[in-house]
Amino acid sequence: MSDKVNPWQMALEQLKSAVDLLKVDQAYYDILSRPKRIMQVSVPVKMDDGSVKVFEGYRVQHNDARGPYKGGIRYHPEVSLDEVKALAMWMTWKTAVVDIPYGGAKGGVVCDTKKLSEGEVERMTRRFAYMIADIIGPQTDIPAPDVYTEAKHMAWIMDTYSQVKGHLEPAVITGKPISMGGSYGRAQATSRGVTIASAEAAKKLGLSLKGARVSIQGYGNAGMNCALLFHQDMGSKIIAVSDSKGGIFSKDGLNPMKVSEHKAKTGSVVNFPGARNISNEELLVTDTDVLVPAALENAITAKNAADIKAKILAEAANGPCTPEADRILFEKKVLHVPDILANAGGVTVSYFEWVQNLMRVQWSEEEVNAKLREKMVAAFAGVYDTHAKLGVDMRRAALTLAVQRVVDAMMTRGLWP
Repeated sequence: MSDKVNPWQMALEQLKSAVDLLKVDQAYYDILSRPKRIMQVSVPVKMDDGSVKVFEGYRVQHNDARGPYKGGIRYHPEVSLDEVKALAMWMTWKTAVVDIPYGGAKGGVVCDTKKLSEGEVERMTRRFAYMIADIIGPQTDIPAPDVYTEAKHMAWIMDTYSQVKGHLEPAVITGKPISMGGSYGRAQATSRGVTIASAEAAKKLGLSLKGARVSIQGYGNAGMNCALLFHQDMGSKIIAVSDSKGGIFSKDGLNPMKVSEHKAKTGSVVNFPGARNISNEELLVTDTDVLVPAALENAITAKNAADIKAKILAEAANGPCTPEADRILFEKKVLHVPDILANAGGVTVSYFEWVQNLMRVQWSEEEVNAKLREKMVAAFAGVYDTHAKLGVDMRRAALTLAVQRVVDAMMTRGLWP
């Protein structure tokens, strides 16, 4: 039997814990425990060999009380409706935590892009974009990249939407190439947010990140950029990293650029010269100062949470810890920065990109990074203060702060008709 926790059930449990603390009317739980809209589409695609294959696609819009829906589109063979519903709800909380005027949404297509040609992926992307075009838009729902999607996919979606609407509309989507109205600083924004949040957490513990040991599970875009930023900006020592094939450890520290070059050549970080190979499971329980889970959901569970040795755990991935793991980490006094705070740098700079597109301007990378720092520092302070005031773990504090902001917006707007 699988140990995997259903992400939708996890999201509902987290919502209930926040609602119980806030003592809000049951009606708000009833509304927030259901997405406002679910679109499920069958996406027929002409394959390179002339055959037609049908892919399953989803767009879930959870709540728009505070602004247009916002959330990524992921391509993965294990995408499910429950996963997309949970991620849409988490986006509602994430945008509220960093106090940007968005609601939460998420999208996904069930596919394995590693088995598809670039042409097949483009045709699938454009067909999916066409099929959801009626429910997305710059004032309605603004998608973004996620797992196995990137800037080029966003350019295809923007172009498809623009062709359907009859005019160029860069503000329909974020995470685009710079040449297509993308924002400077977007590529590293999620990882930069993780490092800023980790630095704020370190201050609370009286710990300096200069020379601090950092371990990162997952060496995709987020994990690799986290390693670079911790190493270059914070002066931290990266002692362990991993990908889906395994991990590496060096007590003397790893050079993230050289690890990236090794992975580009070999397809994995494993067998990096001068490092010892370890498993993903070993990486999580390494003796380290900062642990960054940057892979998929449910990495830390009741089975391994008690063995975590990190002082700070900053979630670059969405949902890497189960509710049972949260409780164990809180009891162990690990300063746990949850995903809806730690990895909110991505959606924050996506918001900046959207604003730039609406205004038809482009800010410098320095300006974007300064605005991001301001938002992340304020968000961390709000969550930490709530955690200290209520005596609850940081995830419950973040959820409580977010749910209160969403409920306040719903109460102010009222129920019409």
